Amino acid sequence: MRSPILDYLDTIIAETEHVVSGESADYIPELAAADPDRVAVALCTVNGTVYASGDTGHRFSIQSMSKPFAYALAIEDRGLESVLHHIGVEPSGEAFNELSLDPETGQPRNPMINAGAIAAHSLIDDDRQSAVDRLLALFSQLADRPVEIDEAVAASELATGDRNLGLAYLLHSSGRLTREPRSAVEGYIRQCAASVDVRDLALMAATLANGGVQPNTGDRLFSRAGTRHLLSVMASCGMYDAAGDWLTAVGIPAKSGVAGGIIGVLPGQVGVAVFSPRLDPHGNSARGVAMMQRLSDDLGLHLMEANRPSRSSLRETRTASVDGQEATIYVLQGDMVLSSIESLVHELITNPPKTELVVFDMSRVAEVLPVARRTSAETATKLCDEGHRIILVDPESTVPDFQDSRGRSIERWTRERLEQSQR
Repeated sequence: MRSPILDYLDTIIAETEHVVSGESADYIPELAAADPDRVAVALCTVNGTVYASGDTGHRFSIQSMSKPFAYALAIEDRGLESVLHHIGVEPSGEAFNELSLDPETGQPRNPMINAGAIAAHSLIDDDRQSAVDRLLALFSQLADRPVEIDEAVAASELATGDRNLGLAYLLHSSGRLTREPRSAVEGYIRQCAASVDVRDLALMAATLANGGVQPNTGDRLFSRAGTRHLLSVMASCGMYDAAGDWLTAVGIPAKSGVAGGIIGVLPGQVGVAVFSPRLDPHGNSARGVAMMQRLSDDLGLHLMEANRPSRSSLRETRTASVDGQEATIYVLQGDMVLSSIESLVHELITNPPKTELVVFDMSRVAEVLPVARRTSAETATKLCDEGHRIILVDPESTVPDFQDSRGRSIERWTRERLEQSQR
C-alpha cells in the first residue's frame, strides 16, 4: 500500500504548478543554467521516516542552507559566548549579500546573511582537519550518506565572489574574522557548493527538529541548548528581508538557498524541505515559499498554533473477535496531526493487518487536523481496495464518509456496539 502522505505531497506539487514567477540565480553561471521547472518536496519525522515527491533524486547545491549547520558547528567548537562576540543575532532587514555590520562593533548582524556566515565559517576549528572537510563530514552525518562538493558550482561561485571577498576584508579590519579573508571566503563558498537533494535536506532539518540528534543513527550532533539557539535565529533571520512575512505566514524556523531550496523545522515533529529554482526578489524560491505556505496551513505547522503533542496517535493494536469474526483493532488517541498520524500509516504499511476485518477506534481522539482527516480517509480507502472490511468508531465524526473503488463504504459503529460485539 502506498502511503497517503506521498499522495498528499504529490498534491502539493500539482497545486503549486501555477507558480512560475521569478528567475534562477543569474549571477552564478552554474545556477543560472539550472532547469527552472524541476520541483521536489520532502518531509521527515523525528523518527527518521522520509516522504518525498517530485524530482527527489535531483541534486543541487546546498548554498545558504549550509549556514545554520556551520553556525551550529562553530557553537559546538567555540561555545556560544565566544561566537556571540563575533556574530550578532538581530534581523538585518536587508538582502543576504548586504554589508549589515553593526556600526559600533563591526559585528555582522546575524549568521544567516553572507557576512555572518563567512565569520561563522572562520570560527570552525580546523586544527586537525580543514573546516570544509569537517562540514562535509557533518553534512554526511546529517544526511546519513556521503555528501560531496559540486566542483563546477564551487568554481563558478569563486569566479564571481568579489562581493563576498569585500565583506571578508571588512570583517577582518574590524577584528571579527579569525582567518585570512581569501581563505575564509574560499572555504565558505566550497561549503555552499555541497550537493544535496530534498531527502537529504528533510533529514538534516529533522535532526534540528529532534533537538540535535540524528533520527536514524541516534548520534547527537548538536547540543540541545545550541539547537534551541540556532532555531531561534533561523526563525527571526533565516529568510533574509522577508523574515517577518515568513514568520507570520508560515511560522517555522527556516533557511533558504539561492539554488532554490528551503528547509523548515517544526521542533519535536518534522523537518521539511522544498526545491524549485526560480527565486523571488528576496532570493527565496518562489514556488518553494508557496509549497511551504501550503504545508504550514494544512499540517498546522505554525509555531503559534496551540501546542499539540507529537506522540504517536496509535495507543494500542490488538486482535479480538468482533461479532464472531477475528479482527485487528487499532486504538487511537490524542490530537491527530501529521506527525502522529504518520506513525499509524507507517505501521499499516510495514505491518499490514492480517485479518479481513479492521477496526479503528477513535473514541479517545480529541481533534483531527484537516491533513490527518484526509490521510485517515485515504488510508481506509486503500485498505478497502485491498479487500479489508473497515469499521470506524468515530464519535465526533471527524473522518468523512468515503467509498472505495467498488463503491463500498466504511461501517460506522458506536463504542458501545464495539464493546458489546466482543463479549
